[in-house]
Amino acid sequence: MLITEKAPAKLNLSLDSPMRYLDGMPKWDMVMVSVDLADYVSIEIADRPGNIKVYTDSSFLPNDQRNLAFQAANILRNRFHHREALTINIKKHIPVAAGLGGGSSDAAAVLRILNSAWELGLSLEELARLSLSIDSDVPYCVYGKLAHVTEHGEKIELLPPQQPHYWVVIAKQQISVSTPQILRQIDYTQIDHLNNSLLLQSLRDGDWQTATKYMGNVLEPLTMHYYPEIKRLKDKMLALGADVAQMSGTGPSVFAICHTESRARRVQNGIRGFCRNVNIVTLL
Repeated sequence: MLITEKAPAKLNLSLDSPMRYLDGMPKWDMVMVSVDLADYVSIEIADRPGNIKVYTDSSFLPNDQRNLAFQAANILRNRFHHREALTINIKKHIPVAAGLGGGSSDAAAVLRILNSAWELGLSLEELARLSLSIDSDVPYCVYGKLAHVTEHGEKIELLPPQQPHYWVVIAKQQISVSTPQILRQIDYTQIDHLNNSLLLQSLRDGDWQTATKYMGNVLEPLTMHYYPEIKRLKDKMLALGADVAQMSGTGPSVFAICHTESRARRVQNGIRGFCRNVNIVTLL
């Protein structure tokens, strides 16, 4: 049996952290959305006992227990006592280590595939709860729809899917950001918190023009301190006419939202000198 699932990239329309839990992890207050830049995850399920094998077309990804897709398959195998041999193939289109949730979305796709193939009958909420041990972005990626994400990342409130046809330019420079390093250095006395309540109300009203005014990422100053080229890229996007431009996750990817395709093409062409990895996508 061979099953293929799409694993879309995610963007943080807003990213805030009100506090740090006693376990050292941040409490999140985020609004996330998926875009039509996606990996493709295929799983071949054998009719015999065996191990999990992971293959990707990216030399940057591990293919053992460190791979989030491997971890996702292992969780369901162990919890529901399945021993079939699994061969996972991942075709990468989402840049690696980019703040776009590629690994988390791959893991979520594995959970959805095996839940269906093994007829486990788990709801998306149950899959999301199981997936939190893999990475804090996986619960959102299980849903892959516009949502308000809080707590450790496991509390998902879906928002009305009424976004207009905006274009998004996503650019990743040739730098790598260590998410654990950035999260460890959050100084909660210095955070300029976002007004997510106004963003959420605008999105519920379908007023994306107003919503763009309340988007933001409180981790930008921290990451940009170490990688000033991220700020230069963001400033360039805004100068070229983006409605809003900001970093996704802990970076280094920066995205620009544009209300017309022509404006998105202008941004894309204007930043080609800054980085080669540039995609124009739409919101899902």
